[in-house]
Amino acid sequence: MAMDAERRQAELIEQFSAQAAALSSAPQLAALVLEATSHPALFAFSELLTLPALSKLTGTQYASSLDLLRLFAYGTLKDYKSNSCTLPALLPDQVRKLKQLSVLTLAESTKVLPYDKLMQELDVSNVRELEDFLINECMYSGIVRGKLDQLRRCFEVQFAAGRDLTPGQLNNMIETLSDWLGTSDGLLHQIQEKIKWADATSEVNKKHQKEFEDRVEEAKKSIKLNNVSRQTLTYGGTTTFSLNREE
Repeated sequence: MAMDAERRQAELIEQFSAQAAALSSAPQLAALVLEATSHPALFAFSELLTLPALSKLTGTQYASSLDLLRLFAYGTLKDYKSNSCTLPALLPDQVRKLKQLSVLTLAESTKVLPYDKLMQELDVSNVRELEDFLINECMYSGIVRGKLDQLRRCFEVQFAAGRDLTPGQLNNMIETLSDWLGTSDGLLHQIQEKIKWADATSEVNKKHQKEFEDRVEEAKKSIKLNNVSRQTLTYGGTTTFSLNREE
């Protein structure tokens, strides 16, 4: 299921990228941004931000469409409301998409989302409306999985699709992975040293075991010889040997 969703995202990004490359005017590119941010199955937008064609919007009267695309990549509905005076008005499909993206953002920091927090972030007035949105627009669409807890008034997130990483988040992730790699290298070196020590100890133990076994064999032979008694009896110049063996 997750792989299918990722494949669909990649297909849509490729589709919109090809469309953008074929457009030359700012109005057409602004319309493309509107279409992309309204698409019900597209939830990743950072790659579109890097398209050279969309840079044509910079410095034009449609530059706010590029800002809106950036908001869909990294922001939330609350962010839009804080900057709505400088951004294009949203269509109902875009409002729904920003609410979905807002849920994903909240799920990044905690897996138990209180209803009060969700209603505030999503601009929802009652629990029934909130639960309908979570079920119909989030869980059915596959971007989240979880359980609605009416008694505790919270949404318990079991899975949430990842959002686009901001440049700052990407740098932090690279730094974290680098630290992890360094730690892993250190642990690997320690493990290798312990393996070498174990191998060396094993060889010493094998040598000691062989020496011990050799001594045991020598002791067995000595005991057998000691248990063989020769008694010499001389009768009239005749020597008689009596041989007693341990049964």
